[in-house]
Amino acid sequence: MTTKRIEEAAEAAIAELARSNGDALSKADSEGYPDREEVVAWTERVKALVLHQRDRGRLRAEVPALAERLLGILVRVGVPEGFDPEAIVARFVARLPDIRARIAEDVEAAFEGDPAAKSFAEIVVSYPSIQALSIYRLAHELFVLGAPQLPRIMAEHAHARTGIDIHPGARIGRRLFIDHGTGVVIGETSEIGDNVRIYQGVTLGAFSPRRGQRIRGVKRHPTIEDDVTLYASATILGGETVIGRCSVISGNTTVTESVPPNSRVVPEPPRQEIRRGDAECTPEQLHWDI
Repeated sequence: MTTKRIEEAAEAAIAELARSNGDALSKADSEGYPDREEVVAWTERVKALVLHQRDRGRLRAEVPALAERLLGILVRVGVPEGFDPEAIVARFVARLPDIRARIAEDVEAAFEGDPAAKSFAEIVVSYPSIQALSIYRLAHELFVLGAPQLPRIMAEHAHARTGIDIHPGARIGRRLFIDHGTGVVIGETSEIGDNVRIYQGVTLGAFSPRRGQRIRGVKRHPTIEDDVTLYASATILGGETVIGRCSVISGNTTVTESVPPNSRVVPEPPRQEIRRGDAECTPEQLHWDI
């Protein structure tokens, strides 16, 4: 049974929660946003279409249905002045064959770059990088077309599913291979050329600003030119940083300045000291000074 004290507290909370006080959450509500689960469901459906669907009859039914669903999502978003949801949907649908062709090249790059790959089918259905890149390439088209909110929701869905965080605004060339992939971060203004290989834990990041608002719209993330390999846990920072073509960045390095073409960046190994124990080891306990 609810007591009078709880009822009074509930009424006070309701009155306060119902009040719009102009904070960030109130502003978000006034802007409007789509249902996240609906966007995720649409994303998985269109991803399945570009990866797997070849039957003309099924395509005749599925493509218009996906277009209609996308239009329905867009019209419910708080859109900027001059925003034309119908034009965006038409352009996005027209780009689907090109998106499929780019994803097919990513699959080829994975097959050529990973000796453990047994077949193209194995890569398509099991490699997290292909799942993440497929969603990225779809989200990027919507980002370029100016669709609000959807590209970020799609990217964060891929991030949650795969551990690979690719901002939809990043510009990625052809035949990207992300091996393993866990912990890879590719920032919004990153530019990646063709035939690039990236291993787990790589970050293409920006320097931390004191006030992020001041650098919105400015290139903050690095440029990676063609045929570069970035090994595990390499960190490359800064909008003016360019990794020249055919370079190799070794694992566990931090790069904040440009690297000329055909270079190799190797970390200087830390000095290690070997300490001898005072007594022979015993099965029960090892005694070391740490």
